[in-house]
Amino acid sequence: MGRNVERQATIGGELRLSKEKTPKIPKRPIWSGSITIGLVNVPVKVYPMTFDKGVSFRFLHKTDGQPLKYERVDMKEGKIVPWEETAKGYEISKDHFIMFTKEELQAAKPESDRRIRINKFVDYLSVDPVYFERSYALAPEGSSEPYALFMTTLRSTGKAGAGRITMKTKEYPVLVHPYKDALIITTLRYAYEVSDPSQLEELKELKEPKKEELDLAKKIVADLSGEFDITEYEDTYKEKVDALIEKKLKGETITVEKPVKEEAKGLMVALEQTLKQLKQK
Repeated sequence: MGRNVERQATIGGELRLSKEKTPKIPKRPIWSGSITIGLVNVPVKVYPMTFDKGVSFRFLHKTDGQPLKYERVDMKEGKIVPWEETAKGYEISKDHFIMFTKEELQAAKPESDRRIRINKFVDYLSVDPVYFERSYALAPEGSSEPYALFMTTLRSTGKAGAGRITMKTKEYPVLVHPYKDALIITTLRYAYEVSDPSQLEELKELKEPKKEELDLAKKIVADLSGEFDITEYEDTYKEKVDALIEKKLKGETITVEKPVKEEAKGLMVALEQTLKQLKQK
């Protein structure tokens, strides 16, 4: 079975695992239109700039290594339902649904008018990152003068344009802001999509830290303080899976070692030992 899967994985050429540190922006934009501020228009093109590089797996049949597919099965009759007999429904209570036709949902979708409507300017650092969803690169469409003027203005004032955009029939609140000599647009989550963590019961009776523990904790923070650099962080799970893939393609035997459990330590002891380790570096 393993050899069969290996041949399937390499068919059509040598298997290449992605080693790129910085993904390339696609050549074709996914959206084009204008940033509008009152009567001012800044023609732009939108490109994806963030990509999910995590590990992706398919479910396979153990006996022959073939991929499995999902079927649309009627939960009452146990029969497979063809696409033309499907509809979308909203669950109003357990197993009770309101059914919608394609036309009804289509009529409710906002129309894309090819505009990023900016209605105010805000301090970029005043927006809590918890609302950030996905960022896209903006490039000038046609004349670059309006684009350059807008980007330079935002950079010199520390402001971001707040507004909204419709992409693929969905409306998003957005921020337009400068980043690495370019303008980018970041879609935001709506306020009702972000919970207030202070509602958690476990947080309502937090005890005041002991002074000795707090002093040690502050020393640890001081010793570990520095400038943030995202390139310092790697997806170690992906790296290990990539290594496993390479070993399997070479026909090597995989040995799984059980992780060693660390001995639980009291908070004060853990703080003291951590500070000691930092001083030895």
